[in-house]
Amino acid sequence: MKPKVIASWICTVAIALFIGSGGLAQLLRVPRNVEGMMALGYPLHFIVLLGAWKVLGALTLLAPRMRLVKEWAYFGIFVDLSGAIVAAAANGAAAFHILAPLVLIGLLVASWALRPASRRLPDVRATTPNAASEAPPLGGIARPGTVQG
Repeated sequence: MKPKVIASWICTVAIALFIGSGGLAQLLRVPRNVEGMMALGYPLHFIVLLGAWKVLGALTLLAPRMRLVKEWAYFGIFVDLSGAIVAAAANGAAAFHILAPLVLIGLLVASWALRPASRRLPDVRATTPNAASEAPPLGGIARPGTVQG
């Protein structure tokens, strides 16, 4: 295997493990986990919902195919982690609670950037002709020398 593929899988498995295990703890309402989230002001029903989305996001990153769903999973995990940073900072949490999500964002971005072509969305810009150069301007009036049809 190529080093880039190995690095991609290491980052992807690590982020899926951290996010998935945290989500599972929220789903199972592990007392220490729930107490920490409630201290940040989150209600129990939101903690459980967030846990379910984390588990689904982690599984999606590891699953084959589903490229579009993977993009949404990457985005959702990024939103979750950046929200964790803001919530921890706003509530005066220890530096660890700000640094840990920052490190996980680094792993997440590495996983996203290193993923192989088979796990990426196709680049539509490269596969479609430049329709903008052929279309009339917004006013609907064709440029001189062009045919409007």
